Amino acid sequence: MGFLKKFLYSIGALILGLAVIGIFLPSRAQIERSITIDASRATVFALLNDFHQVNKWSPWIEADANAKIDFFGPRRGVGATVIWDGNIVGQGSQLITESVPFERVVTALDFRDRGKANAVFDLSEADDGTEVVWTFGMEFGFNLVGRYIGLMLGSIVGEDYEKGLASLKSMAEGLPRADFSDVDMEHVVVEALDIAYLPTASILEAAAISDAIGKAYFNILNFIDENDLQEAGAPISISRAFSGSEIRFDAAIPVRGIMDSTPRSGLSVKLGKTYEGPVVRAKHIGPYRELGQTHDKIAAYLAALGIERNGDAWESYVSDPTRTDADELLTYVYYPIVPGDF
Repeated sequence: MGFLKKFLYSIGALILGLAVIGIFLPSRAQIERSITIDASRATVFALLNDFHQVNKWSPWIEADANAKIDFFGPRRGVGATVIWDGNIVGQGSQLITESVPFERVVTALDFRDRGKANAVFDLSEADDGTEVVWTFGMEFGFNLVGRYIGLMLGSIVGEDYEKGLASLKSMAEGLPRADFSDVDMEHVVVEALDIAYLPTASILEAAAISDAIGKAYFNILNFIDENDLQEAGAPISISRAFSGSEIRFDAAIPVRGIMDSTPRSGLSVKLGKTYEGPVVRAKHIGPYRELGQTHDKIAAYLAALGIERNGDAWESYVSDPTRTDADELLTYVYYPIVPGDF
């Protein structure tokens, strides 16, 4: 009995000592990892601001492939929420609480009975791309066991953070390179428009395209006049295909006044309708010769956000080039997208 008492007293003293020490340990633990990614901040931000994209590089999804994942709230930005339930990752949720485009994403994590935490991604420009700093902080309050765990937090999750950043880097650097941060992108739903259009082709030279589209609009305007139609919007061109060094597109003008008696086609001009549904619309101000750069940026935007195209893109030439300086020409570029990505 004497030995047992001594043993129990020793255990009690040890527990008391650990408790006393625990009281003076920090109630918050924090780790930080960083990496430089050869990609624009816009691209990296897109991969952090949408949990659908996060799950493509997250180390924890790979660790528990059978975990059930559900998404709630907006698709991206503040309010976006993901909830998980898995044998390895356990149960929990993550909520985006702050989203500053191309600079910062803050999330709140709830691990249920294991506590709460927050994660912060800070983005900054670097000589060779974008520097990402990933900070993870966990509050333990008066949970003395948690405070001891906090001392080992770096060794517990640090390796996973490094693995996740490496995966993020690989994914970002594999996407289209164009920086889309300076393009005004909108997600809108468009209605179908009646159009008079003419299938057209041209070699891939600005002068040739301009000449081809000019001749096409001349024929379309003649068709409109001959059939007592009215112009109902800015001229558009709908991209159809690239074939070697040739581009094929429909030159078109929105019209109204179509009657049952209106011929559906002339010698070459036809009547039809534009796409109806969700689109990404980009605002381009500047010369037509620079529109290719805007298309590249839209393609990079769609890839970074994981948005799937749903049809042919088109351009709407809002400004009259005979009355507007080239640097001030307003053109809207439309890309149809699948409804689920809206």
